[in-house]
Amino acid sequence: MDRNHYCFRTVWTLSAPAATVYGVLERIEDYPRWWPQVREVARLDDTTGIVTIRSVLPYDLTFTLREGRRDRENGVLEAGLSGDIDGWARWTVTDLGAHGCAAHYEQEVDVRARLLRVLAVPGRPLFRANHALTLRAGRRGLATHLQAV
Repeated sequence: MDRNHYCFRTVWTLSAPAATVYGVLERIEDYPRWWPQVREVARLDDTTGIVTIRSVLPYDLTFTLREGRRDRENGVLEAGLSGDIDGWARWTVTDLGAHGCAAHYEQEVDVRARLLRVLAVPGRPLFRANHALTLRAGRRGLATHLQAV
């Protein structure tokens, strides 16, 4: 097992139509409005941006996000990530009928940031907990944001 490789999976159940959730998730430049840990998104062009995130741990992660697949019909958004983390992330939004939708988030990355690589073994449980807290806050933020949309 590579101590600097991470796979994350989570599902957010949201009481909004899948098309609405997909529309919010595809606008990465708006994430800082509703997701507190996404500190900044600087668009470089229509498909690329620089993203900075920070959660509980006092460390910023900055990476370039490059749009890979955008498939509204199937609810899929994929992006490649490079920088402090290298890999990919994917949202898959599925309709749950009268119950809203499910937003499946998958991410597979290798950590490239030097300090995080040095702390890989003792820090791994903290890094995973930090990511879990980030996703939990993102789900809450999105749910609140969707009430206003």
